[in-house]
Amino acid sequence: MTAGGFDFAPVLTGETLQLRPLVAADREALYRAAADPLIWAGHPAKTRHERAVFDPYFDFLLASGGTLTVTLREDGRVIGASRFYEVAERPGSVAIGFTFLARAHWGGPANREMKALMLAHGFRWHDAVWLDIGTDNLRSQRAAEKIGAECMGTAELTLGRGAAEYVCYRIRRADWQG
Repeated sequence: MTAGGFDFAPVLTGETLQLRPLVAADREALYRAAADPLIWAGHPAKTRHERAVFDPYFDFLLASGGTLTVTLREDGRVIGASRFYEVAERPGSVAIGFTFLARAHWGGPANREMKALMLAHGFRWHDAVWLDIGTDNLRSQRAAEKIGAECMGTAELTLGRGAAEYVCYRIRRADWQG
């Protein structure tokens, strides 16, 4: 999928990770990575670890495009997913979100590498990349601030299945320390 030249579904390869477009065959491996209830404890979708909640989420990610499966290069194991998307309320911009990683990869080198790969890709086309984070997702808000993203306030955005309130962060190419 491309819009204005931006490739929403690239293959991004780093030192230890590969991010590639999500495919239907990723369902079981991604569910195994997402099945830990603690991943979702600070997230608006607190029950996404349950199969009945995860499957519609996976179907949405697959149908909407721009979702990347995060794998370890050493063994191909799926450890999470993230997504590039455009927000209707900010046409022409690009955002990164719908991100989760298995807890073993929180706050460590895998998390930094994934963000660096995605931001570098976004900055090839855009001067700024957005991160729209649920108002209750304090862990992700702190993580956005740690990488130099600036809180631009809250907004009601139409992401996923409907409008909701998000805290909107913007990181500019010039501010990225990646």
